[in-house]
Amino acid sequence: MIRLALLLFGTEFVRRRWPWLVLLGTLWLIAGIAIFVDAFDGVLYFPLRVFGALLLIEGAASLIATFSGIDRGHSNWLRFAKGILFIVIALLVIDPYPDGEFVLAMLFGALFTVGGLLRVSAAYVVRFRGWRMAVAVGVIELLFAVFLFEPWPTHYHGTLPYCIGLGLALTGWSLMRLALLLRRLPPYASVSLLTGRGGGAQPQPVIWTEGSSREQPRELIVHVWTPVGSAENPVRRPLVDRYIAAVDGKGVISTGHAAMQVPPDIYISHYPAVELERSPDQFNHTLQATPENNVPGKFQPSYAEEAAGWCESTEKVRFGEYNLDRLREFWNVYSADTTYNLTNRNCSSTVVRALETALEGAIGRRGGGWLAFARVLLSPETWVAAQLYRRADTMAWTPGLALDYARSLHGIVHPPPVAWHSLASSAMRRYRRWRAPTSDYLAPPTRLGKQVD
Repeated sequence: MIRLALLLFGTEFVRRRWPWLVLLGTLWLIAGIAIFVDAFDGVLYFPLRVFGALLLIEGAASLIATFSGIDRGHSNWLRFAKGILFIVIALLVIDPYPDGEFVLAMLFGALFTVGGLLRVSAAYVVRFRGWRMAVAVGVIELLFAVFLFEPWPTHYHGTLPYCIGLGLALTGWSLMRLALLLRRLPPYASVSLLTGRGGGAQPQPVIWTEGSSREQPRELIVHVWTPVGSAENPVRRPLVDRYIAAVDGKGVISTGHAAMQVPPDIYISHYPAVELERSPDQFNHTLQATPENNVPGKFQPSYAEEAAGWCESTEKVRFGEYNLDRLREFWNVYSADTTYNLTNRNCSSTVVRALETALEGAIGRRGGGWLAFARVLLSPETWVAAQLYRRADTMAWTPGLALDYARSLHGIVHPPPVAWHSLASSAMRRYRRWRAPTSDYLAPPTRLGKQVD
């Protein structure tokens, strides 16, 4: 979340305020350590019930956003899961019952176990740059899960303060580290130069200078061909055929595709020059993000030609505010190398990097200060985008993940102009329809080419 907020505010925001960001990160780090240590003696000074009330409000806001209908994308399940999880934790904290601490310990322990196993297994299989560090972080998550599962030293009474303290400490450390690193970047250098998979830099930084032409941006369109939408008669596998691959009735695997278009002259669509072997027996061997799996790639000339040779994109996300000059600089550098890697330099990762480059500093250019920074940091869309980025960064960007990530960024950069009472009313209407008998409510038909405007 810190990384995404700093990216959307840009390096100039960090350059002007880096001492305050470092101070804020230091305070968070100290507070996190203090809360964690305080929980060891069983005497808690942290206001848990106040924190529980805040969690309850955040959970309710996530559920309202889920049922409001503003975003009908599949990432809604993340908001729904977050809302339910926060409300359950809040109720256990505000109105505790004898086994509440035990339930919280098992719940948080299970979350850290799943997160650690996913991180370790994905890093070991994909073998991206910095994968050993990712495995180490995953092992630490598993060890912390074990610490939560066993009753020592407070017999589960300190579970929530442990997690709060750890979260604050890690957030503070991340903010301090990024603020100190970004202040040393050249003027207008890309934030992504110091972030991303493995924690390393891009081989070539993308820099936008003050002398650039600053053309008036046209509409930027992210095109996505989802795996299930681009397969013929797919065999449905929920989540798998959305985020990884779909298999049709003949056993042919379809992974979908992602591209970006700024008419009339920018079209970013990365593809292997020769179709990769995608039979179940050979597909697993291409998953490692290692140099031996690099293959020659190509860039499609235009959306019209690609759609004519295949089909229209199944989903579109449109942006009206971005930096066209920065996007051109990125594309000039990136397009010089056509190398394709299925899990490290594919169509989706290319689109995500281009989109982040184009949106970098989009909110900072509006002149927002600390209040705007806090609003972005606390936005439900920022939380969703951060979870999607975290999963993709430890595995691989897929068209489904890129689509939901683009939708979340759209919700941050172009928030819908509606009030919370309107959202609540819309959510209640959708909930009543969902609860109504099938004969009383027929869902509107879906069609190709859905848009997020």
